[in-house]
Amino acid sequence: MMKNLFLSAVVSSLVLTGANAAFSALPGEGVTVKPARATWNTGFFQEALVRRGLEQLGYDVEKPKDLQNPIFYKSVTLGDVDYWTNGWFPNHEGQFPKNFYDYADAYGYVVKAGGLQGYLVSKEHVEKYDIKSLDDFKRDEVKEAFDKDGDGKADMTACPPGWGCETVIAHHMDVYDLDDHINPIKASYEAGMASAIAAYRAGEPIFFYTWAPNWTIFKLKPGEDVMWINVPEIIPKESQKSGVDRMTQSGIEGAVSDPIKLGYVVSDIRIVANKKFAEANPAIKKFFELVEIELVDINEQNTRMNAGEKSQKAIEGHVDEWIADNQETWDKWLEEAKKAAQ
Repeated sequence: MMKNLFLSAVVSSLVLTGANAAFSALPGEGVTVKPARATWNTGFFQEALVRRGLEQLGYDVEKPKDLQNPIFYKSVTLGDVDYWTNGWFPNHEGQFPKNFYDYADAYGYVVKAGGLQGYLVSKEHVEKYDIKSLDDFKRDEVKEAFDKDGDGKADMTACPPGWGCETVIAHHMDVYDLDDHINPIKASYEAGMASAIAAYRAGEPIFFYTWAPNWTIFKLKPGEDVMWINVPEIIPKESQKSGVDRMTQSGIEGAVSDPIKLGYVVSDIRIVANKKFAEANPAIKKFFELVEIELVDINEQNTRMNAGEKSQKAIEGHVDEWIADNQETWDKWLEEAKKAAQ
């Protein structure tokens, strides 16, 4: 009788031990993941944060490959890479290969409506000259105030040659008949913005293009230091037509009007992954669906990179701090992801 009780206890113990081991096993154990990363550094923080989550779920995550947009979208459909965190929708859709959605998809919203682009002007001078749109730069007193080099045109910090935004700015100069009124400065963007910030601090008028997430609108806060202004009317480029309804946006902080005609397609920042990879890894799929980061947090981190904290070690430190500041949310994401794999 005692022997049978002893054997029963041993068996029960082994069963419980096995159950606990199965429960505690991480869903990613034994699985290698191949991430990619965008070439613009304002997306590096999001990549590092998501990668950290996958590592904490037990996945072996390789060093990300830095890829240009079209190369990534082709690679993810082929399965050469598994995912990236830097999809802009609908802004990137024109760069997708044929049958993209047969092999890949977007998951969750890293930042809903976070991919903003447009034109900003120092708030003091928006109010002084009653500036509402690019059309106001046709007025002589406005051109004179923003003319830095004496050529009779308002100077605007714009995009360097080769950037996608350069072609949109050129389109705006053409369709709104602004070539004789605005001079887009196409030198180094960081140098141009450093000069604009110095001018702002000296009380001078400034006028620039920017996007979000970006350090520029953390240092120059819309609504406090600068204001988003309108384009005169929505005249999309061919590549923008599919997203024309997102070129006008409501609820933008620091806009001169609500809604505001930005002239650029406002994008959602989303994680893009190979479909087979996502379906084979339900914990990853769930984690992708849950990840959401406040735009102000990304802008702040981008500002720190711009100030010199741009090494991978520094970025990983920024991830540590974000997780510590959002521990409850982070833990919930991980627990939900683990449950999805059970």
